[in-house]
Amino acid sequence: MLDVRNHQGKFGADYIRVLASAAGLVWSEDDVDLDGVDLCIKQPGRTPAGFSPRIEVQVKTVSALEVRKGLVNFDGLDLVQFGKLAGDEFIVPRYLFVVHVPREITQFADLSTSGLLLRHIGYYISLRDRAPVPDPDRARHIRVKIPVSNVLTVASLCALVTGDAIAVAS
Repeated sequence: MLDVRNHQGKFGADYIRVLASAAGLVWSEDDVDLDGVDLCIKQPGRTPAGFSPRIEVQVKTVSALEVRKGLVNFDGLDLVQFGKLAGDEFIVPRYLFVVHVPREITQFADLSTSGLLLRHIGYYISLRDRAPVPDPDRARHIRVKIPVSNVLTVASLCALVTGDAIAVAS
């Protein structure tokens, strides 16, 4: 059995994988996390946005969601992780995905005759307009504020991949 922290993190990544599958997108992951990327999500084939448009994401989870003035306040990124998402020099667009999960692991999913329910909800943000911090320290964290309107859905995930949501995702 996984410890609580790893269980929560795995569920968050699986939540994103299920959403990508529901959207008709494919996902992959590097065999070693060297670049701060948990998943690559792409739309295979030719599209109006080009051939196989894709995004790279770092997935984080939180069981106690802090929302103030229409923003999710997320404090779970250390400065090194932040630096791997911040800035505009990435060839493939990068996003932070934050999945709000239940405190109790027994509440992650529920099955009924009408289907499978995954709890709770995911949010996204691009940090391309933020500058990486010089000399980042893993012991220091940075607050990221995510608009509550940046909810991960099938439609929003597709829009992120194809670039239709660039203005919204900032």
